[in-house]
Order: sequence, then structure tokens, then C-alpha cells
Amino acid sequence: MNRDVAALAINAALALAAAFAVLPLLWMVSVSFMQPGAASSYPPPLLPADPTLGNYRQLFAQAGMGGYLLNSAVIACGVTALSVLFNVMAGYAFAKLHFTGRDALFKSLLAALVIPGQVAMMPLFLMLKVMGLVNTWAGVIVPGMAGVFGIFLVRQYARSLPDALLEAARIDGAGELRIFVLVVLPLLKPVLVTLAVFAFLGSWNDFMWPLIVLTDGALHTAPVALASLSREHVQDSELMMAGSVVTVLPVLVLFLALQRQYMAGLMAGGLKG
Repeated sequence: MNRDVAALAINAALALAAAFAVLPLLWMVSVSFMQPGAASSYPPPLLPADPTLGNYRQLFAQAGMGGYLLNSAVIACGVTALSVLFNVMAGYAFAKLHFTGRDALFKSLLAALVIPGQVAMMPLFLMLKVMGLVNTWAGVIVPGMAGVFGIFLVRQYARSLPDALLEAARIDGAGELRIFVLVVLPLLKPVLVTLAVFAFLGSWNDFMWPLIVLTDGALHTAPVALASLSREHVQDSELMMAGSVVTVLPVLVLFLALQRQYMAGLMAGGLKG
């Protein structure tokens, strides 16, 4: 009986915590369908009395949110593809290839994790300015090509790969590139999905770096455009909620679709090795 009571209490606490997390999102969706000014009434309504799609029409027809979403998609896909490529290669090298200074270099990378990203923004911006990448999509994509966390995640997972399998491929005459493509990558599929989701979510939700690098409003990403729109329509809560919905929805759908593979790869990368 005590176990049943304890289990019931735990489930009730989890349900309550889930409700606190989900209710604001549900209210955001509800407000996005309300008539202008309806959310400002007191007490604020939970459901729209007269649902409308006018906020979404205004968002795409007048505010140009479709173009900003496309910008975010291009940047996020570019960052994801390059991040997966370089992080996987670097993580595999640190895990299975032997070269001078490997362990010292990896420890130096791990030490960089304690440095806040904001500290490197100014030097990074100056470097991109010299390279002529300021106010370009490349200026946003290039800094996200590799990350210490991604390298660490892949390394931990790749260390669990059997050395005998790699040696057998070398004995059969396969080169390192062929081994990496045909043997290693299929075995790294769980962590590849995790890394891709992690990179896409981070790039899509990034606000500070695109705001610094992209000075042309036509190149802005969805989060930056939504922040700019909020200054122009500070009292229009319904329009802002509609913008929040269309900004959050793509990454939410992606995460829910790949949630199982994402968590499996994350746990495997953290526990193996």
C-alpha cells in the first residue's frame, strides 16, 4: 500500500509539473486566435470567444514572417549539416585515432567549456569582419560549424566502438576515409541524430549572435524579427503570440518526432566509454 501511495504521489507531482510547463504554451496558442485586444481584458480569457486567423494573416502578409522563417531554416540547416560533419570527424579522431598531443588537446577543449560564449563574441565578430562575413548568412553559420559539446558527445559514443572491427577493416585494405564512411558512420547513427537535433534547435533558437552579425533586416532570423516586431506592436499581444507560435512550432514538431532517438543518443553518448 505504501508503495502505491508513493507512486501515486510521484505521478501527481509529475503531472502537476507537466501542467505548469504546458499550460503557458497552450495559452499562447489560444491567445494567437483571439481578436485584437481580447487578451488585455481582465480577467484574461483562457479561450478565444470569437476565434480568428487574422493575426496569422497579418503576420505573414504584412510583417513578412514567411521570409524570416525561411532565413532561419536556411541558417539552421547549414549549421546542422556542417556541425554534424565536423563534430563527428573530430569526435571520432579523438576517440580512435592516435596522434601527438591528442589527450592534451582534448583536455584543452574541455577547459573551454567553462568560458562563457559571450566572452568570445567580440573577438569572433572582429575575425568575421576581417573575413568579410559580417551581414551574411555565412557569418552566422561558420561559428556553429563545430562545438566542444558536440565533439565530446561523439567521442564518448565512438569510444565504445570495437577496435577489432576497425583493425579488421584496415587489414582488408580499407583506408581511413572508407572506414569512417562505411563502418563508423552507420554505427554512430544514434548520436548523429542527437547531434543534428541539438544543432538545429540551438541554431533556430539563437537570438544574440544573428542580432549582432546580421545588420540587414531582410536577413534576420525569426527570433530577431519577432523581437523587432514586438517593439512596433508592443500592445498587440495576440499578434506577438501568433509570431511565437510559428517560431516555436517547427522546432517543437522536430523534437517530438525525433525525441526517442535524441534521448537514446544523448544517454548513450554520456554513458558509453
